[in-house]
Amino acid sequence: MTVNQISVFIENAPGSMAALTRLMRENSLNIRALCIAEVNNFGILRMIVDDVYATSTVLKAAGYVFKITPVLAVPLKDEAGSLCDVLDALGDSGINVEYIYAFTTSRKDKAFVVLRVEDNEGAARVLAENHCTPVSQSELA
Repeated sequence: MTVNQISVFIENAPGSMAALTRLMRENSLNIRALCIAEVNNFGILRMIVDDVYATSTVLKAAGYVFKITPVLAVPLKDEAGSLCDVLDALGDSGINVEYIYAFTTSRKDKAFVVLRVEDNEGAARVLAENHCTPVSQSELA
């Protein structure tokens, strides 16, 4: 079970992120999670949104270059050691994590990690066997 992450290529300049988030606000598009990695003059802003189709339509119309990538969103207990359990299960099964970022919810006891791995199906199977079943896009909306 995967969720769709939108990776937006954005100029590494003052106001660039503000312009993108303003566009999202003006179109009532909610960002659930995000991270950004800088690469010289550009950055890659990765985000999980409530409505992937609407967001991609708005981004395309505004001229942004972006890519949609299936990733895993894994619910965790919001307590020490939960992430370690997930990473141990994947590592012990030979599954490499390319990158990871996290976000919390309004529930005090719940957090999520977004995982990019080479084999989503294999990783999802390993996680389910370890009582950490990834959630669907609709479960995050």
